Amino acid sequence: MITGFEKIVEERIRRAMEEGAFEGLEGAGKPLRLEEDATVPEELRLAYRILKNADCLPPEIELRREIEKTEELLSAMPDAEQKYRALKKLNFLVLKANSLRRMPIALEIPQRYLERVVRRIETGRRPR
Repeated sequence: MITGFEKIVEERIRRAMEEGAFEGLEGAGKPLRLEEDATVPEELRLAYRILKNADCLPPEIELRREIEKTEELLSAMPDAEQKYRALKKLNFLVLKANSLRRMPIALEIPQRYLERVVRRIETGRRPR
C-alpha cells in the first residue's frame, strides 16, 4: 500500500516527466554505474562515499584495491620465483584485510595459497 508521502512523490515525478524535466540529462539512456559497496556496513556507506569523492579512501578499500592489483600482477608473472614472492605479499594483504573487518569468518577473503601448500606437502616440493 502506498503511503501519503509516496503518493505525493510519485505525483511530482509523473508531473515532471510530463513537463520534460528529465529530458536531455547527462547519462540518459546509459546504464547506471553502481558502486560495489556491499562489503561496507550500511551506516558507513554515506561517510565512505563522501571520503571517496574527496579522494580519501578508507584503509579497507585501499587494501582491497591493492589486493586486486596484486592478483592481476600475479596472474601475469611468468617467473615462478616472482610469483612465489607476489603470492606471499598477496596472502599478507588478505590476512591484513581480514583482520581489519568485523565480519564472520565465512565472509572473509580466502587466502590464495591453501591449495598450493596442500600440493607441496603431498608432493614434497615447491609449487611452480
